Amino acid sequence: MKIHYAVVFAIVAVLGLGAIVGRGLAAPAKAPVYVIVDINEITDADAFKDVLKMGPADIVEAKAADGRFIARTENVTALDGAAPKGFVIIAFDNAKKARSFYDNTKASNAMRMKATKSRAFLVEGL
Repeated sequence: MKIHYAVVFAIVAVLGLGAIVGRGLAAPAKAPVYVIVDINEITDADAFKDVLKMGPADIVEAKAADGRFIARTENVTALDGAAPKGFVIIAFDNAKKARSFYDNTKASNAMRMKATKSRAFLVEGL
């Protein structure tokens, strides 16, 4: 009879330990990080055309860093305040990948800053 209790106890202990270890190994979901580019004003229309031509190269850079374009548009409707002239949202798995993308697109960022009044920033998601 004692052996039956020992076997049942061993099974329960193994199952309980497995559940604890399983929870410990499951990594908590990390929040995505977004690169946001907000173009408020186009100051040099000809130079801005060159910025738009850099779009495909930026898409390749984003994909290389596992980025996903969420929005890339000049069609922005204001709900209150002034709407930007253009808006870009790119999702990344973490801040390191987002920063890497931004650093690898310095040429197009410099062109954008020269042709527009704009800003770019990182936002941590939920």
